[in-house]
Amino acid sequence: MEPNVRFWISERQSFFQRFLQWTELLDPTNLVLSIEKIEKSRQLLLTCEDAYRFDLGDRRIQEAWKRSLSTVHPDNSRLIPVAFRPAALLPFSAPTVFLSLLSTRNLKSMILPQASFYSYSTAFNMVNGNASYNRRPLESILLGTGVIASSTFFGVVPRLVMKAPLDNVLWRKALPVLLVAHISGMNVVVSRSLEPMRGIEVMDKDGNVIGYSRKAGTKAVRDTATSRALLFGTSALIPEVFSFFFKRSQIFQQHPWSLWTLKLSCTVLVMGLMVPVSFSIFPQIGQIQCSQLEKEIQAATEETELFYNRGV
Repeated sequence: MEPNVRFWISERQSFFQRFLQWTELLDPTNLVLSIEKIEKSRQLLLTCEDAYRFDLGDRRIQEAWKRSLSTVHPDNSRLIPVAFRPAALLPFSAPTVFLSLLSTRNLKSMILPQASFYSYSTAFNMVNGNASYNRRPLESILLGTGVIASSTFFGVVPRLVMKAPLDNVLWRKALPVLLVAHISGMNVVVSRSLEPMRGIEVMDKDGNVIGYSRKAGTKAVRDTATSRALLFGTSALIPEVFSFFFKRSQIFQQHPWSLWTLKLSCTVLVMGLMVPVSFSIFPQIGQIQCSQLEKEIQAATEETELFYNRGV
């Protein structure tokens, strides 16, 4: 069994335990690990008999798990590209989220942050989604291009409409936040739309693949979309709330430029907290009752509960 899959199946963690686990996996140093170190860690996990005693206090094994879980895809055992590892989401996304929420009259300044944000989000979702179903490279490229174009379009057009005067200040501030949350969730749904269509692997507690389930694929995508909408919606909302009150303070009257500094700092801090929260809401390896799956899968096993990789 793939070590990462075995880890997530065996470690039946609570939300708080998953949160603590993700704070370690999101360590920025995981972005600069050499292939040699990762391979040594994987070899240790595959050969050491004590590696699956998760309560073991051996620092070498704990470090090996950290490297493996943060850099290797659980479905195909391949290295995740550095720019799309979970630890890269914050440094790549936070600046583009900040820029995409700025009020601007320049069309170019409006489109570029949106296109950058949704380009990265789409690639991140596709790379870290479930990889157990068949897909062709050209198919993935065409799907990704369509998702980026549509997400950018729906992100920009409402802001063009907002250039007209709006009497309701609350609505003018709330609309961009709602758009970021909604489009981020839909971005996951569309970029990973092949999973509910073709089905993803479901397995028993020993990692034996029972079959491919479209229902499990639908649940995996839905849960991930929910967590992503919460992540970016909250990361957009809280800086806007702080900015609203900050504009009424004396500091802003004396130093108007400080608003940008506050908003950027607040966006990074909120996202820094929300990334592990959003990744922890649902388990990495999800559980689903066999009775909820397709009849052919129910007929293929006597297990009452099966597992699937939800993706990040």
